[in-house]
Amino acid sequence: MDQNGEPSIFAFDNSYARLPDRFFARVSPTPVVAPKLIQLNEVLTADLGLNAELLSSPQGVAWLSGNELPSGSVPIAMAYAGHQFGQFVPQLGDGRAIMLGEIVGCDGLRYDIQLKGAGRTPFSRNGDGRAALGPVLREYIVSEAMASLGIPTTRSLAAVTTGDVVVRDTALPGAILTRVAASHIRIGTFQYFAAWGDRDGIRLLADYVIARHYPACAKAPNPYRAFFEAVIERQAELVARWLLVGFIHGVMNTDNMAISGETIDYGPCAFLDAYDPAKTFSSIDVRGRYAYGNQPRIAHWNLSRLAETLLPFFAESEEDAVAAAQEALDGFAPKFNSVYTAGLCRKIGLQQTRAGDVDLAKDLLARMSENHADFTLTFRRLCDAVDGSGTAVRALFGNPESFDEWAVRWRQRLAEEAIDQATRSGMMRAANPAFIPRNHRIEEAITAAVGRGDFAPFRTLLMVLSNPYSDQPGFENYADPPRPDQIVEQTFCGT
Repeated sequence: MDQNGEPSIFAFDNSYARLPDRFFARVSPTPVVAPKLIQLNEVLTADLGLNAELLSSPQGVAWLSGNELPSGSVPIAMAYAGHQFGQFVPQLGDGRAIMLGEIVGCDGLRYDIQLKGAGRTPFSRNGDGRAALGPVLREYIVSEAMASLGIPTTRSLAAVTTGDVVVRDTALPGAILTRVAASHIRIGTFQYFAAWGDRDGIRLLADYVIARHYPACAKAPNPYRAFFEAVIERQAELVARWLLVGFIHGVMNTDNMAISGETIDYGPCAFLDAYDPAKTFSSIDVRGRYAYGNQPRIAHWNLSRLAETLLPFFAESEEDAVAAAQEALDGFAPKFNSVYTAGLCRKIGLQQTRAGDVDLAKDLLARMSENHADFTLTFRRLCDAVDGSGTAVRALFGNPESFDEWAVRWRQRLAEEAIDQATRSGMMRAANPAFIPRNHRIEEAITAAVGRGDFAPFRTLLMVLSNPYSDQPGFENYADPPRPDQIVEQTFCGT
């Protein structure tokens, strides 16, 4: 039962809130004027063992808006620090997000339930703690698309409008996102305790994370080094998978990298249209620090910052600790390259990687860049070109002969594997999505919702993106790149 004696829904077991008080601030959501449910993620609701009918009810909307606390909730805002565009900020924390608590899903795993845009916290600084409707819809769309693409990510359980106005450059409708994550612990969480010289806090946090996310590490000769190596492996794989679908996070600050290995904090995120390794969309990334092709390097840099916080636990002497950290960090590139190159080879239809295959795939990328070919469409249309008909894919190249030259070598290589065309094409379709959350489609959905209160484009886009690897008759235009007048050049954090 909740605080009013009504049926509750979340069987909370709030382990993080049982840590010492310096790990977080206890704070309740700020009530809103007139909450209304925009969208409930019924698939995720079922996966978490929750009651969709109850969550959709007025009582459920009261919980999802923060107007009432469900039974068992211990609301907290988490403390963390972070490097933002390379500059260290010793105290950040959840300035507009409040964790209601943790539940255990049907898969037996623990998940945080968090309200994003739920009001001021002690970490809000000069912010209002609120979220505008546009950024809430963007995070809902992209996080759920990433989940459907098979990439580790935080999830969106629900979105509600608040009836309140949020003032940014202009007055905007307010909204709250209910976000679900394996946890919201970040590299910046470790940095927070390191900045205060709180070695005991770092150890408590590391022990907690090992128990929650990396239990096998507890049995290692040095659990903390094993934990660090496990985080490196997950981050290397995650960023490789970002690149394979053309995703640009946009703001890879250390406070936006989850220790769990999930994609977190979809602010100025975007997907490539034309392939360009130097592409950025974020309005605040003026120097291209977080450009598409820079993401592996930045992930390694961020992990180096995590290493600095853990050095006292790697070895007794500083020299040995630094050597251990460097040895672990040296494992990032091989892991990233292994996942990325294997994925590239799958994208061009190769079942077994041989000498020269990676060069072949990267040569295609270079030609795509030179010819402004669309990243997603090139690989999807390549699935239909295995039989020798490359008309559709070559049309994407400014100079079609550039593709033709590459395709000769590609088909020679395909002929070396005894796979029938239908099987190969099916394998490629499983590696190359037809649908991604195109920037112009996201903006169309946001414009309709914010400007007209029309959520139909948002819901249609969600439906299409829920099945990205399948052709969907009637929705083919959702795979199209933008017309010149539809191109989105910049995306924004929305804080």
